[in-house]
Amino acid sequence: VQLQASGGGSVQPGGSLRLSCAVSGSIFSINRINRMGWFRRAPGKEREFVAYIRRSGGITYYADSVKGRFTISRDGAKNTVSLQMNSLKPEDTAVYYCALMSLGSASYDYWGQGTQVTVSS
Repeated sequence: VQLQASGGGSVQPGGSLRLSCAVSGSIFSINRINRMGWFRRAPGKEREFVAYIRRSGGITYYADSVKGRFTISRDGAKNTVSLQMNSLKPEDTAVYYCALMSLGSASYDYWGQGTQVTVSS
């Protein structure tokens, strides 16, 4: 299974960006997706959770720091997951990673390569 993240860039505070993550690979593995998530790592900081969406039911969960500003969604037909980021703040600056958790797994099994998001005036 491969994850390809895209959509990063530079934006001013208050602006918006949309990240996408395309999943490809074994159909068997794709059908065993439990949830898709987004994480981020800011310079000098540990990687942190941002949001996830479950494949079954589309249940979502967000970190408090992004709740109300970010929206995670999925397109099952295209095997993609997106992260709409609004009202961006300088503290949202980070490399964003998409990740996949398989059924029966307790952690994220597959990770994308990361895409840079910079929020600066």
